[in-house]
Amino acid sequence: MNKACILCVDDEVNILQALRRLLRKEDYCMLTAENGAEALRILEKEEVHVILSDQRMPGMSGTELFSRVREQWPHILRIILSGYTDVDSITEAINKGHIYKFLLKPWNDQNLRLEIRQALDQYALARTNRELQQTILEQNEALRNSNENLEQAVLERTRELKLQNHALALSRAVLETLPFPVLGISREGIVAVANESAMALFGSRPGFAIGNPASQAFPGLITETTHQVIRENKAHRLRLATENLDLTITPLTGRFQGAGAVLVFGLPSPSTE
Repeated sequence: MNKACILCVDDEVNILQALRRLLRKEDYCMLTAENGAEALRILEKEEVHVILSDQRMPGMSGTELFSRVREQWPHILRIILSGYTDVDSITEAINKGHIYKFLLKPWNDQNLRLEIRQALDQYALARTNRELQQTILEQNEALRNSNENLEQAVLERTRELKLQNHALALSRAVLETLPFPVLGISREGIVAVANESAMALFGSRPGFAIGNPASQAFPGLITETTHQVIRENKAHRLRLATENLDLTITPLTGRFQGAGAVLVFGLPSPSTE
């Protein structure tokens, strides 16, 4: 908090002078006003933490002033300093002005200084509480937004995974129903994928099974060429005369580049004379 600012309001100049003398050794910003209207004008321009006001003043009483202050600057602590002790005046000050303290004139200097320090401590504590509450509200809002963003991200990721799973299932179905044999060979030379046509053609061949090395079921030319295709990242075609088949070996691309190759077997194209 900046230097504490106290506004003293009284229609008697000697009272204002006495208060100024009382508080001059304190590290306060000291402002004075001789009536309620002047006090309101000061409040429009200055940040005030505590107001000491006389109760009975011409034009606007201390209670009326504090009622206005409470509406516009509710955090300012309000102290009535009055020479009158009638119950009605005190009750009105409490009910309408929501005062912090009701003190009597003449005052005890030491007690008045103590009351002002306590009022400033109360103001600082209340402001700290307001700031903490605001921080909590902002953190809660940030947490709520974070949770909403996280939930949205989870929903989007779930949709993506569903689409990917659907696409994967569809791709698998297409692969299985292709009318020609298709194999997937890893860079380690392992048979990783075989569609239904490949299983029908090669399933009875000794050493052929998904998870087995391709070299156990196929001649060295096929496995050697497959390694070459993966290494050079370039497709290659073979004529398998003994099988009466054509073979196209294509390397995997994209993020799977270098991980393996696809082998597609087909009947040789009829020659034209």
